Amino acid sequence: MNELPNCPKCNSEYVYEDGILLVCPECAHEWTPGAENASEETKVVKDANGNVLQDGDSVTVIKDLKVKGSSSVLKQGTRVKSIRLVDGDHDIDCKIDGFGPMKLKSEFVKKG
Repeated sequence: MNELPNCPKCNSEYVYEDGILLVCPECAHEWTPGAENASEETKVVKDANGNVLQDGDSVTVIKDLKVKGSSSVLKQGTRVKSIRLVDGDHDIDCKIDGFGPMKLKSEFVKKG
């Protein structure tokens, strides 16, 4: 019997074939065999102006953002250095002076 790989998203062992795709019944992730790492390499994160962002870039906040769980506001023009790109809804992970660790959406920052 042909051994199928575990799901790259949730590591489930209950993967099955559906035509040319592999499907995970636990998280509903579908992928083509051999393309597990290709999706990570092709992910492109862009700022509000359409510039491509990379790990280590410096960005500027383009509008006032309410900080969830706090009464403070992250002001427009705040500079953020050494960002890290992560998967998820908030695709920038960073540390902001005076606020600490925070996750931001790329649509609210501009490169530079």
